[in-house]
Amino acid sequence: MSHLLAAGAGLELLATGYRWCEGPVWIPALGLLRWSDVVGDSIHEFDPATGRAELYRAGGGFVNGRTLDRDGSVIQCSHGLRRVERDRDGAVTPIADRWVGGRFNSPNDVVVSADGAVWFTDPPYGIDPSGVEGHPGTSDYGGCYVFRIDPGTGVTEPVITDMVHPNGLAFSPDESLLYVADTGYLQVPGVVGVLRVYDMVDGAPVGGRDFAEVRPGSTDGLRIDTEGRVWSSSKDSVQVLSPSGAVLLRIPVPETVANLTFGGDGHDLYITASTSLYRIRTTVREARRPTR
Repeated sequence: MSHLLAAGAGLELLATGYRWCEGPVWIPALGLLRWSDVVGDSIHEFDPATGRAELYRAGGGFVNGRTLDRDGSVIQCSHGLRRVERDRDGAVTPIADRWVGGRFNSPNDVVVSADGAVWFTDPPYGIDPSGVEGHPGTSDYGGCYVFRIDPGTGVTEPVITDMVHPNGLAFSPDESLLYVADTGYLQVPGVVGVLRVYDMVDGAPVGGRDFAEVRPGSTDGLRIDTEGRVWSSSKDSVQVLSPSGAVLLRIPVPETVANLTFGGDGHDLYITASTSLYRIRTTVREARRPTR
């Protein structure tokens, strides 16, 4: 399936020297790629016009995953502040930091559906006793759920409660499916890292089932292209899976891949991997969900 990559495409190292790169998002209005060094508690931007990476913000609250809202503002997950927040032109405001069950653990990754709802995962990595990705703490509600923030009322409710440590998530192009990675194997003995998929029925995820076991490692961050293929992180590569879960392509990366996103004109795949930011040219585009 080499046709998924542009002719002559090779992996480019764009920036390095960080501690754990995560949360990439392309910001069209700025023409920039923004991502986090979660362990280093800093946020950075890469400008393809200059080929330079610059510090955007230090001490950003151990920010992890992020996405764009329909108005172009950035929605991001703060491990340190245990909340989902909005960054609009540098002004950061909270969207949600708790539900009726208490405070969140440490919101990790986030997507916005076509109706404007914000969906995010809430594993415990930011409250781990090590304090590496946040601040030591305890879970208020004794679980790790996927939540949805209603776009009209702002009410936050759990929508998936049967996973160990939900992590990366993404919708299929028509939003009939919701993919969610479970990385519970990192901390819970006997748990297998797996990518799960849920049918969306009347706006709610139901019938969760295992979709794929990406090896080595497991799926962390992921994206879906316009044909419904899953572009998944793994320990040694980016792997492209067919809508049925078959591996179509492996793109070797010399570091553990945490996350990825499409940017530029839509064909540049940006990859956050351990200490570095990489890029490779593709022939596909990420699925863009329609706005109402």
